Amino acid sequence: MKISIVIVNYNVQHFLEQCLHSVFKALQGIEGEVFVVDNNSVDASVTMVKEKFPSVVLIENKQNTGFSFANNQAIKLVKGEYILLLNPDTVVEEDTFIKVIF
Repeated sequence: MKISIVIVNYNVQHFLEQCLHSVFKALQGIEGEVFVVDNNSVDASVTMVKEKFPSVVLIENKQNTGFSFANNQAIKLVKGEYILLLNPDTVVEEDTFIKVIF
C-alpha cells in the first residue's frame, strides 16, 4: 500500500463528496486506501459515503470527538507507506499524488 488518505468529516456532505471524487481520480494507478471518519454528522454524509464510495473505510463516531482524535482513530488502522490528512473541503488535482509520491 503506497498511500493512506484520512478525511475527518462533520456535516459537510457536499464538500466531502467532491473531495472523494477528486481523491479517487487522483488515485488512479496508485495503490491506496481512503478513510473517512465521521464525527456524528446530522446531514446525510454517512449515507452518501456508503452508497457512492463503498471502498472507503468509514468510521462512524457516535459523538463529535474532535479533529485530532478522529485523525488518530484512522491512523491506527492505515497500511500506507505515506499518510495524507485531508480536509473534506479540498479538491485535489488528478496528478497530485503522482507528483508527491514518485
